[in-house]
Amino acid sequence: MSIPRTLYQKHIDSHTVCTLDDQGHVLLYIDRQVANEYTSPQAFSGMREAGRQVWRPRATLAVVDHVNPTAPDRIATMPDAGGARQVAYFEENCRDFGIELFDVLDKRQGIEHVVAPEQGFILPGMVVAAGDSHTTTYGALGAFGFGIGTSEIEHLLATQTLVYKRLKSMRVTVNGVLGAGVASKDIIMALIEKIGAAGATGYAIEFAGPAISALSIEARMTICNMAVEAGARGAFMAADDKVFAYLQDKPRAPKGEAWALALERWKTLHSDDGAVFDREVSLDVATLEPMVTWGTSPDQAAPVGSRVPDPAAQPDPILRQGMQRALTYMGLEADMPLSDVVISHAFIGSCTNARIEDLREVARVVRGKRVAAHVRAMIVPGSTLVRQQAEDEGLAQIFLDAGFEWRQSGCSMCLAMNDDVLAPGDRCASSTNRNFEGRQGAGARTHLMSPAMVAAAAITGHLTDVRAFALEA
Repeated sequence: MSIPRTLYQKHIDSHTVCTLDDQGHVLLYIDRQVANEYTSPQAFSGMREAGRQVWRPRATLAVVDHVNPTAPDRIATMPDAGGARQVAYFEENCRDFGIELFDVLDKRQGIEHVVAPEQGFILPGMVVAAGDSHTTTYGALGAFGFGIGTSEIEHLLATQTLVYKRLKSMRVTVNGVLGAGVASKDIIMALIEKIGAAGATGYAIEFAGPAISALSIEARMTICNMAVEAGARGAFMAADDKVFAYLQDKPRAPKGEAWALALERWKTLHSDDGAVFDREVSLDVATLEPMVTWGTSPDQAAPVGSRVPDPAAQPDPILRQGMQRALTYMGLEADMPLSDVVISHAFIGSCTNARIEDLREVARVVRGKRVAAHVRAMIVPGSTLVRQQAEDEGLAQIFLDAGFEWRQSGCSMCLAMNDDVLAPGDRCASSTNRNFEGRQGAGARTHLMSPAMVAAAAITGHLTDVRAFALEA
């Protein structure tokens, strides 16, 4: 009788080429890779210097997303000289090594973790690696994705394999029914706050439970995307009928008989009854409130209706020091109501929350309202296809009427790597994934929250419980 295995073990076992030692290191076969212009240049240079070719060019999809401008009118020219060199070299590498590229003028262009799923490039059971930590997003499709460094990108391009160390397994069971105005972003923020920014270090997380099953695929992507902010190097959910329906009509999904065979296989990809996890965590979201961050780490978060915590109440001296540093950087005082925090900017975008479902929620909040006079509000769709769909559905006009900037797709202000940068002292309500010091610009202050919460803050000009808008509707 076989030993029950977790879904993580099934992924790794089925992709192990050989075992390298008794410390958990294996040579792991990688099904797909997504490359961008920012993390790939050194890897391609290494390939050129060694005279190597890409082993399986069709296994890599290349997307320009990090450094491109997102101004409302799309242009091919990069205004920044450094960005222009990165994009030009990326285009040269893709051409010379036979890799398909979605450049900035391609109608399929967008943020890599939005583009790859919407193209059907990621499928259940796959192991995916990419030079971006938020590759964990693909776990929402029943794949196993993780981020890698530049030297690993080169190894992957050359061999389609990676030296990989097995992780411990953690199951996070999410129970309860989400209330109105509470989103999947609030679930993952609550988990990170509960276990800490390093709480899942060394683990792969499997999310399970009725609250997860009730979520849409796009909402699940948000959770898997931000699991890395708890230290996880992988996060996923077992594929179910929602995943299969999401994938069936995607351009690169299997068709005909191949689809039927794939579906049969995918339905076996779940943790076995009796499988043992190294750690179990449970979360009840029945009473969960919309969350916002108050500090400079994703685990420094609290319900929007609460107050800024007091470092003096923290018994751990290291944590207390970190809290005090965060409050100083953020310009906040202990015990002040979070709803008193006035913002200067509102940003809706990123690989965490810039899909069509997110934009529909934003439109529901801002329809017929106006952005506060002192707030600059931006919406950057996750892909050009999402942008087109939002325009076709009339969402874009709602945003424009409300006073939002409606921009082209790209990573944008998530990491301030292009011209979308906050100034020192600016305070932004943001639907992104990281609120580190300087993440959106040197000296800038970031508060993470769901897209609907960002929309509410943009309208009122301060951190606001979006449920108040629902009551007015």
